[in-house]
Amino acid sequence: MAHEVTLIEGDGVGPEVIRAAQRVVDASGVSIAWDKCEAGAKVFRKGLATGVPQATIDSLKRTRIALKGPLETPVGYGEKSANVTLRALFDTYANVRPVRHLPGIAGPFADRAIDFVVVRENVEDLYVGMEYGQTPSVAEALKLITRKGSEKIIRFAFELARAEGRHKVHCATKANILKLTEGLFKHVFENVSQDYPDIESTHLIIDNCAHQMVMRPEIFDVIVTTNLHGDIISDLASGLTGGLGIAPSANIGDSVAIFEAVHGSAPDIAGLNSANPIAILLSSVLMLRHLNEFEAAHLIEAAIFYTLGTQKAFPRDLDKISTLTTAAFTDYVIDNLGKASDFQQSRPYRSMHLPQTTTPEPEPNVSRKDVGVDIFIESTSPVETLGKHLEEMALPSPFTLKMISNRGIQVYPDLNGIQPDLADHWRARFFLQEECAPLNDFQVLQLVRVIGEHYRWMHIEKLAEFDHTPAYTKAQGES
Repeated sequence: MAHEVTLIEGDGVGPEVIRAAQRVVDASGVSIAWDKCEAGAKVFRKGLATGVPQATIDSLKRTRIALKGPLETPVGYGEKSANVTLRALFDTYANVRPVRHLPGIAGPFADRAIDFVVVRENVEDLYVGMEYGQTPSVAEALKLITRKGSEKIIRFAFELARAEGRHKVHCATKANILKLTEGLFKHVFENVSQDYPDIESTHLIIDNCAHQMVMRPEIFDVIVTTNLHGDIISDLASGLTGGLGIAPSANIGDSVAIFEAVHGSAPDIAGLNSANPIAILLSSVLMLRHLNEFEAAHLIEAAIFYTLGTQKAFPRDLDKISTLTTAAFTDYVIDNLGKASDFQQSRPYRSMHLPQTTTPEPEPNVSRKDVGVDIFIESTSPVETLGKHLEEMALPSPFTLKMISNRGIQVYPDLNGIQPDLADHWRARFFLQEECAPLNDFQVLQLVRVIGEHYRWMHIEKLAEFDHTPAYTKAQGES
């Protein structure tokens, strides 16, 4: 039976490279029923703010697979990136970016045995887009990391390693600084890794990871990381092997998988039949493996390697003196289907088991206690004046002012005599006095009401302890 695949040509050079991928996949012998749909700039121009029409959504619900060209996010109209809309609608929580040297591609790393995969959590972290202008001069973004989201992407990384015959998974975080959010991701990695004793597991700090990717890229097999870090290091990784023009990717969720080239729509060369189709061709290889069409995937990958490595045939953006058009390069790849390449390393690819998780129940044995509250305040008052005033306002309440911080640094009480540059944005930390009953919302609201009579407040955070361990971080300099 034919596989049904939603086909989104995209914008700019999208139709040209997607046509190349269609031709190669069809020539490989796999039966695909392509359902051509729209998304991106054309849809924005029709007045649909999401850039993704209902017909495309319905097609993806049915086929559960998409091959997609690059989508433009127009400036000045439309609300959201159509790429982000698709990922959010179908919860494609795993972004997969293989990184591999291709024969004939020049660069400082051309002689290195680079062959690894960056697995990026795709829906959490700062990319949830929860931002607030708290004062006219201070903005805030909330970084959300969940235990469930972390477990899903980390198990995905280990399952991918098994499916591709890989032996190591590195987890890259900034847990040395962001001890609660990135620390949670690291903690989940350490727990999940115990379920995969056949896979070597190592944690490293993300900046060291970037350093090692340049110094010793051969040490990596699979790197799993949070959303923002993954966005950055996956582009760094593609730069090691020739750039975005040859970088494939996949966005995979429990119900839908979207395969796409990483590069942009390149509107300046649209319609010139000169676009490089390698990235989308390699993305179609990922799609075929997802469909368990391993033989066809191997044929296409081998043909690409043979074309580049043996025939030395390159599209124009990889070789400026080349005369090969998009269509002509595609002809070469089709003609080379079935030819073996000395440059291709064959992996024992097999079906990948997608991890299944259920919504976690609250841990029954975790003790909880709210011990205080942080109140974020806007003020241009001198810090000593603000501190003494807040102490006075707290006197009738069961709270005492522990400290005030500005941009994360304790500035009241002044402990070291050094005054950093200050913004009009203060975090006042109040603790419940030990002899008082457990904290309740009425007490917090009363304190906020009193402060609100004199200062504009914009944010409140309860300070909790879980299992007698503080679930909040201290300011720099806070005792």
